[in-house]
Amino acid sequence: MGQRTVCAALLVLMSCSWIVAQDTHYWPESQQIPPDRCLTQRDDSESGNIPCNVQSHRAWLGDITHWRAERRIRVGFSGARYEMPALKWAQSSFIQPQMMVHDRYFYDPVAGKYTVDRYLEDLDKRYGGIDAVLIWATYPNMGIDDRNQLDMVRSMPGGIEGVRQMIADFHKHGVRVLFPMMMWDQGTREPEGNWPDALAELMKEVDADGVNGDTQDGVPLAFSLAADQVNHPLAFEPEGDPHDEALAWDVLTWGQYQFQRVPTVDRYRWLEPRHQVNIQGRWNRDKTDDLQYAFFNGEGWESWENVWGIWNGVTPRDGEATRRIATIERAMAPFLVSQDWEPLYPMLRDGVYASRWPLAKRTLWTIVNRNEYDVSEEQMTVVDNVGARYFDLYHGVELTPKVAAGEATLQFATEAHGYGAILATEGEPDAETQTLLTKMKAMTAKPLADYSHEWHSLGQQLVEISPTAPATTTPEGMVRVEGGEFEFRVDGIEIEGSNESGVDVQYPWEDSPRRFHSHEMQIHPFFIDKYPVTNADFKKFMDATHYRPKDDGNFLKDWKGGNVPAGWDKKPVTWVSIEDAREYARWAGKRLPHEWEWQYAAQGKDGRRFPWGECDWLASALGGGPYECPWEADPANARAPEPDYGRTMLAASDVDGHPKGASPFGVIDMVGNVWQWTDEYVDEHTRAAILRGGSHYQPVGSKWYFPQAYRNYEHGKLLLMAPSYDRSGALGFRCVKDAQ
Repeated sequence: MGQRTVCAALLVLMSCSWIVAQDTHYWPESQQIPPDRCLTQRDDSESGNIPCNVQSHRAWLGDITHWRAERRIRVGFSGARYEMPALKWAQSSFIQPQMMVHDRYFYDPVAGKYTVDRYLEDLDKRYGGIDAVLIWATYPNMGIDDRNQLDMVRSMPGGIEGVRQMIADFHKHGVRVLFPMMMWDQGTREPEGNWPDALAELMKEVDADGVNGDTQDGVPLAFSLAADQVNHPLAFEPEGDPHDEALAWDVLTWGQYQFQRVPTVDRYRWLEPRHQVNIQGRWNRDKTDDLQYAFFNGEGWESWENVWGIWNGVTPRDGEATRRIATIERAMAPFLVSQDWEPLYPMLRDGVYASRWPLAKRTLWTIVNRNEYDVSEEQMTVVDNVGARYFDLYHGVELTPKVAAGEATLQFATEAHGYGAILATEGEPDAETQTLLTKMKAMTAKPLADYSHEWHSLGQQLVEISPTAPATTTPEGMVRVEGGEFEFRVDGIEIEGSNESGVDVQYPWEDSPRRFHSHEMQIHPFFIDKYPVTNADFKKFMDATHYRPKDDGNFLKDWKGGNVPAGWDKKPVTWVSIEDAREYARWAGKRLPHEWEWQYAAQGKDGRRFPWGECDWLASALGGGPYECPWEADPANARAPEPDYGRTMLAASDVDGHPKGASPFGVIDMVGNVWQWTDEYVDEHTRAAILRGGSHYQPVGSKWYFPQAYRNYEHGKLLLMAPSYDRSGALGFRCVKDAQ
């Protein structure tokens, strides 16, 4: 190695040592502080058996305590926001689901009302209820048009007043409400003013309590200051790992852990025990790790089940475990903010781990058994104070200690992969503790092992489309599609979820939802609209029926005073819900197409990529390639419209503007202008519509926007909530009619 190389290497080492100059043998790994090495290496035959004892525990605890004290000085930590009355609720917010607004337990589109009571009753029944809820109205639908993240909230049923009343319904039950913020949303409509002020004003308007910073490694101080400025302080909760300095204003955080046998200590809880963490592992089917790490750290859990419309439900065992640990945490919440928290308190049995939480003259231990077997022997030794009594809070019984040499040894049972809680107190326990003991004794009479731990996906059902009266001749404006054998192959394009069971949809011939689909089927002859339904077509329907939907939010939003804008007669009608489209079709003696009918009309039998063939009309913009369409000097000769990348969505093209995009059957404007409604699927918790054809609107700047599905073998899945929310300026429809 040359001299210059050696010098460069030394400079790098010096630089790195300066960055981590703070002394510690247990430097945090992201959000997790590692345990004493003796605990993690005692079963490692290659590294030798490092004994664990009181001295090693004190050394480890002293090391991380010193790191904490110095770290607080280094970041200039202030705990002032944790003293604010408006934010103290966060310290005992243990169970918080991320709730999709599309959840059928939350809103009833038929009755046209929020059903907060029904939603909360279900959670109370299945896992003991919640303390806060993160209401998610944005991704994965956002980006289908130019509505930004704030607009998506305003699009919810009833508008701002409806949302405010819905939040009041949660508050009536003592449940706090958060909404997300997406700083990646820089491709849709720009807000009025800056983002911190716009967000603060909306949250005040609806009386929300907090904000989750989606994909953010800390929510900047500017957002807290903006909320304070409008006299509506908010609890901010970044998804990712914030810099330690941000703990002074971000009073909540998600915990996205790497799990191991020995629990790790949460970095942010250790720096400030009043800081609440909700562990989030949305794809985990077994929640044991999440729940045990939460209980060990005295923190919360993100009880997220409806993951972007994909149901990852809590099993009965995990639900019952949640009920039990949440009951203890809520009752013992003052202990769990103790500045004298002692994690990994020495225990007598391998695989059993505890945290000690002293408060005045009482002490709580939260305990987890990471073993695959029950433990019922003597498990811990504590200093025996005069008059001390010991209670197994988990089982709701008093313990009889074995006292010797000033120490009390406690024997109690913890189930395999189970939980325990011990309370040491002087004299008679207070009334609240006695109530907890009674409640827990009844709750734990049945062991967790008796509850099912089997996970399963939710089955989906196709919403029936009634056949029309069959036509014997081709109706005006339609083309006949001859039937035949068809290999229906289509893929879902959801950004997340891989190909796990439960992703995308479940066709009638499938036994579960999945992303990739293939099925040989017989298509019966039908007629299909040559073009999507236009504004002029829909105006005739409106004039004939005087149709006005019950939920008219965003209905025909781009019309002016109930009239089609000048020059828009031949543009596809948009800002219509699937219910609006069905009403039009019923009036016209038609129906919406099944997805496979739409695809057959677009693809024929040769499996082509696009309705017009194999060439991609957008390939030239992406550098060309073997599927590039021939260059056309006149945009009207292109197979489909050029995409619109602006922050304000432009109008769609006329439906007859791209005749070269015709399908094998002569159907036009199937791809790239506006999405088109087809089938609807439902499960117990979610409604979703299958959209075909993609649209001209493509907001840029983030991979998280609603993705396009231009190819004949792709479909989009739009989660449905209510007509006001579902309507979009990039979504229209065309109809079909059954043939004789």
